[in-house]
Amino acid sequence: MTARSIHITGHVQDVCFRAAVQEKAKEMNLVGWVRNTKQGGVEVHAEGEEAALNALEEWCHQGPSAASVESVVSKKTDDQHFPEFNIVF
Repeated sequence: MTARSIHITGHVQDVCFRAAVQEKAKEMNLVGWVRNTKQGGVEVHAEGEEAALNALEEWCHQGPSAASVESVVSKKTDDQHFPEFNIVF
């Protein structure tokens, strides 16, 4: 299993971005979490197969229809072995 941290900026809060990430991650059999940042972005920690992580990262460049993504920054990180994918507050 591989883990990745993804930071998304732009108009990504109050547009159901977190719920959409959670739905996509579950579809792709990923585990981890998603949350809003104090700076107005969204942060994702996802774990799973490399191909699924690549697909989620690619999806984050667009996000849900109401979002306007400015940037997506991704880096590999350590596994934390979550049982599922959740929205955290």
